[in-house]
Amino acid sequence: MKSMKSLMGAALLTVMMAGQSFAVEYTRGIVKKIDADAGKVTVIHEELKNLDMPPMTMVFRTADEAMIARMHEGQEIEFVAERVNGKLTITELK
Repeated sequence: MKSMKSLMGAALLTVMMAGQSFAVEYTRGIVKKIDADAGKVTVIHEELKNLDMPPMTMVFRTADEAMIARMHEGQEIEFVAERVNGKLTITELK
């Protein structure tokens, strides 16, 4: 009985710790240009810590067309960017 409680406690702790490691950090930026036909957006952004990139202006792909539809030039955004198939891609947008 004690070993079952210990096992359950260890499993719960593991799940809780794994959830913390998947916390997403959003980066702030300003949409400079949108090329909806190409599925690309140019963003002036703060440091991208997860990609080890300093603040700069960059072109990103978007994970889907709906993301671009929610953007307009001059808009302040919070986003997550990742390398997807070697391409810098906005994968989440607040």
